[in-house]
Amino acid sequence: MELIIKNANIVGTDGKLELKNIVVAGGVIQQIMDASEQAALEDAQVIDAQGKLVSAGFIDMHVHLREPGFEYKETIETGARSAAKGGFTTIACMPNTRPVTDNPETVKLVLDRAKEADLVHVLPYAAITKSELGRELTDFPALKESGAIGFTDDGVGVQSAQMMKDAMKWAAELGMPVIAHCEDNTLVEGAPVAEGEFARKHGLKGIPNESEAIHVGRDILLAEATGVHYHVCHVSTEQSIRLIRQAKEIGVKVTAEVCPHHLILSEEDIPGLDANWKMNPPLRSRRDVEACIKAVEDGTIDIIVTDHAPHSEEEKERGMQLAPFGIVGFETAFPLLYTKFVATGKWPLAQLIQRMTADPARVFGLAAGKLEPGAPADLTIVDLETERAVDPSTFASKGRNTPFTDWKLKGWPVATIVSGKVVWSE
Repeated sequence: MELIIKNANIVGTDGKLELKNIVVAGGVIQQIMDASEQAALEDAQVIDAQGKLVSAGFIDMHVHLREPGFEYKETIETGARSAAKGGFTTIACMPNTRPVTDNPETVKLVLDRAKEADLVHVLPYAAITKSELGRELTDFPALKESGAIGFTDDGVGVQSAQMMKDAMKWAAELGMPVIAHCEDNTLVEGAPVAEGEFARKHGLKGIPNESEAIHVGRDILLAEATGVHYHVCHVSTEQSIRLIRQAKEIGVKVTAEVCPHHLILSEEDIPGLDANWKMNPPLRSRRDVEACIKAVEDGTIDIIVTDHAPHSEEEKERGMQLAPFGIVGFETAFPLLYTKFVATGKWPLAQLIQRMTADPARVFGLAAGKLEPGAPADLTIVDLETERAVDPSTFASKGRNTPFTDWKLKGWPVATIVSGKVVWSE
């Protein structure tokens, strides 16, 4: 497919917006030229961006597509469509499905369903332990061979230090990353929210910060010993950030991610016992939020992910104690971050885009994430000006579980292009 995107505002090397024409052929960016120049491609599809932002496609390295096993919550197709609507061109899905993605057959199933959907690039993670039970390691070489891009028991922490060390040794030998959900089960059982004022006010058991940080500290020491690339999922506490920062300073191969909700919301914002505000990690204190923001700014946290976690309305209506953890994130991520941080002048636009494109590509060794000749033509067109309210009824995801209903935001993606093909357009 040959494509020309005219009048595209791109972020230049100096961080300022520059009006350009982008020429795409064979699924690759061929040229980026001044908007005044004429692109010479006969029979090319032409899109006039009309001065809207054009970025490398967003990359989300932590998502839940629910298939196989929980198709009533989401399928690979509906999740991929939701991702495309949110401007994402590459997503990496977690293995806590049913069956768990702990064998080559299930990895192949995920890849086949993604190919059938033909929307965005879907990269599957495989489980560290069989059925994510923490008792026996999976067959890492076979899972790598089948197309898994890393190993994680996301949804549960690996409780045994010896099991995690063995996993890291094996992954390091294969040149693969270990991605960790950090949570000490002995400190969190039965708790739906963070330890703090909200939990006390409503008589709920609280999840303490140290439940996350204990595993982060343990795993950093194990990563140092084994030399593995260790990646920390959905960081949410000041203590975890302190440990990651120190580890990076001494050269441990550790990277980290954070979600928009942990940069924007604290436990003080929870309006009541509405389970659309229940996620894991939970919303923490304002101090933790500020620590997360600072860590994104100074690079301690490398990337921003959504942890897109759809559930049915019936499940979320069970209330704060009984409902499952998780919120959807694809379709609100960029508008939330743009409105909160860029439109207010706190962050340069270039920094936000980098944390959602070039940095995840760097951390996980992907070819995507660049807006330059020779790079894959995975592109997102964004309207930075139009303001509208978050309306879950319009989501392409099956999930409607968001705490951001009715928030007025700017920075909405209006078209998403994958390998030179328009896969979603407003």
